[in-house]
Amino acid sequence: MTEETPGFDEQQPDVPSGATSDDAEPKAASPSSEEAAAPAGDTGQDAGLVAQLDQVRTALGERTADLQRLQAEYQNYRRRVERDRIAVKEIAIANLLTELLPVLDDIGRAREHGELVGGFKSVAESLESTAAKMGLQQFGKEGEPFDPTIHEALMHSYAPDVTETTCVAILQPGYRIGERTIRPARVAVAEPQPGAQTVKAEESADADDKESGGPDEG
Repeated sequence: MTEETPGFDEQQPDVPSGATSDDAEPKAASPSSEEAAAPAGDTGQDAGLVAQLDQVRTALGERTADLQRLQAEYQNYRRRVERDRIAVKEIAIANLLTELLPVLDDIGRAREHGELVGGFKSVAESLESTAAKMGLQQFGKEGEPFDPTIHEALMHSYAPDVTETTCVAILQPGYRIGERTIRPARVAVAEPQPGAQTVKAEESADADDKESGGPDEG
C-alpha cells in the first residue's frame, strides 16, 4: 500500500466544478452605461463653457463701452471747466481794467499838458505797462474811417476835404482786450460837404476838356 504524501491536495488550486481554465482567467471589464455616456456629457459641458465664455465677452464689451463713454464725458467736462475758467478770468480782467480807464484817461490828459513829470510819471508809466501786459490795447486815431462798431461819434460836421465819414478828432481813446472792445473810441466825425462831389466831378471834367483842346466842333 502506497503512502500518501501529506499536504498534496492543499497545494492544488480550488477550481469550481464545471469551470474550465479559461473561466479562471480574469475577464476584461466591459464599459458600463455611465462610461459609454461620458462623451455626450463632455460635449454638454463644453457647450456650457462656450456659453459662459460668450456671456463674459458680452459683459466685457459692455464694461469697455461704459468705460469709453465715461472717459469721453470726463474729457468733455475738463474742456468745459477749462473754458469756463478762462472766461471767468477774462471777465475779471475786463472788469478790473474797465475801472482803471478813468485813471488812464487822466494820465493821457496829464501827458498832453506836460504835467506827467517826476515820480508821478514813473507811477503812470508802470500802471500803463501793467495794463498792457494784462492785454489792454488802446485804439483810435485821427484820419481813420469812422466804424460804428468801434467808434462812438460825439460831434458831427462837414468837411470839403474828406471823401467818406472820417474821424477828425479823438475825444477819448478806445480800449480793447483781444477782440473784445471794452470801450469804443469817442470821436468827432466829419462827412463830405453836400454837393462837393458834384463840384469836384465838374471840375475834373473841365480839366480833362482843357487838356484835350476843348470839345470837338462840327
